[in-house]
Amino acid sequence: MLARASCKRQATSLRRHLSPRNAALTACRAVSTTSAGTRTGANPKVSTLFGVLMAVGVASTAYGVYQFYTTFTMWPPEVRGDLRAGIKAKHQGDLDLSARYLQRAWDTAQTLPLSAFSSEPHLKLSGIAVSLAEAFEGTNRPQEAYDIYKTVLLQLQATKDLSGRERMRAVSIAHKLGEMAEVYQQDPEEAEQWLTYAVEEVLRVVKDESSAGKGKVVSAEEPDGEVGSMLAELDLPWWVRKIDVAAPLEVLGRFYAREGKDEYAATLYLQAIGMLMQPPPHKKDASIEDRCRGAQLMNNLSDLMVRGPPPTNLKYAESWARQAQGVIEKTRTLPGAQQETEAMALCEQTLAAVLYNLGALLEMGGKYDTARQAFQDSLEQAKCIGMRSGAMEARGALRRLERSVKPP
Repeated sequence: MLARASCKRQATSLRRHLSPRNAALTACRAVSTTSAGTRTGANPKVSTLFGVLMAVGVASTAYGVYQFYTTFTMWPPEVRGDLRAGIKAKHQGDLDLSARYLQRAWDTAQTLPLSAFSSEPHLKLSGIAVSLAEAFEGTNRPQEAYDIYKTVLLQLQATKDLSGRERMRAVSIAHKLGEMAEVYQQDPEEAEQWLTYAVEEVLRVVKDESSAGKGKVVSAEEPDGEVGSMLAELDLPWWVRKIDVAAPLEVLGRFYAREGKDEYAATLYLQAIGMLMQPPPHKKDASIEDRCRGAQLMNNLSDLMVRGPPPTNLKYAESWARQAQGVIEKTRTLPGAQQETEAMALCEQTLAAVLYNLGALLEMGGKYDTARQAFQDSLEQAKCIGMRSGAMEARGALRRLERSVKPP
C-alpha cells in the first residue's frame, strides 16, 4: 500500500500547478498512444483516459520567446513600440489587441534588412512570429497561427548559415506544427513531414555541435540505431536542454504509435528515454524533470508493448510499467525533489497512470490478486493528489474485477 503521509502536501502542490496559469500541465491534448481499437470497458485494456494523460507529453511552446522581450532596446525602433504594446496586452489578457500589435510588428519586421536585428536576426524574427501565432491560438484562430508557424519555418529552412540557436528554433516550430496538424486532424503525411524534420534537424544540430568540439559522442558516424546512445552521452551546448532534444523524438514516436508503426515508435521512445535518464557530467542522477518525463515515456512504451505477440507482450509491458514506477518512487527521495513542485506534479500524475495500467496488465495475465492491489494503489494515489478522473477509473476497475472474478 502506498504511503499517505505526504498526500496533503502533494495534493496542494498539484492543485497549484494544475491551475490555468500553468500551461505546461494544462495544455492536455486529446491524443493517446493506445491503438484505435483500445477502449476502456469490460475488457481489461490499458485505460484510454490514462493514454490521454500520457499525451500531455512535453510542453511544445517553450521557445524561449519572452527572454527576447526583457529589454526592448535591442529591437529596431520601427518595431519596438508595437512589440512593447503587444506583449503588454498579452500579459493583461487582451489577446485580440495583442494580436493586432504583434501582426503589425511582424509585417514591419519583414520589410527591414537583417542587419537591423544585429546578431542572430532569425532568432529575433521568428520570436515575433511565434508570439503572434500564440496570440492567434489564444483567440481561437488556429489556422492563422498554423500559417504563421509554417511561414517562419519555411523561411528558416531556406536560410543558410543559421546559428545553433536559430536551428533549434526551427526544430521547436516544426515540433509545434506537427502537434497542431495532429490536433486539428490534418493529413497524417503533413504531421509526419513536420515531425520527421524536427527529429532529423535536432540530430544534425547535435552532431554538428559535437564535431565542433562542444559535445562528446561515441562516433561521428553512428548508425541510426545507435543515435539514442549517442544522444545520451553528449554534453549539450548551454542553449540546448535535453528536453528540447527528447521532445521531437517523443512526439514522432507517439505519431508512429498512432499510425500502427510500432517498431519506429519503440525506437524513438527508447532513444528519448535513454537521453532523459542519462545523468549529466559529474552528476549521479538525471534532473527531477528529466526523470519524470522519462517515467512518462516508459509508461507510453509499456502501452506500446501490449500490441506485440503474446505472451511476451505482457511480460515486456509489465517490465516497463514497473520500471516507470521504480523511477518515480526513487525520484521522490532525491535531494531537492519536493522543491521542484511542477516536475513532481507530473511524476505524481504519471504514477497514478502507471499503477492503473500495471493493474490492467496483471489482470490481462490472470494475476488477479496483484492486479487488485495495483488498482487499489492507483486509487489511493489518485485520491492523494486530488485526481478525480483517476480515482473513478480505479474504482471502476476494482468493481469490474470483483464481478468477473468470483470466489470458488
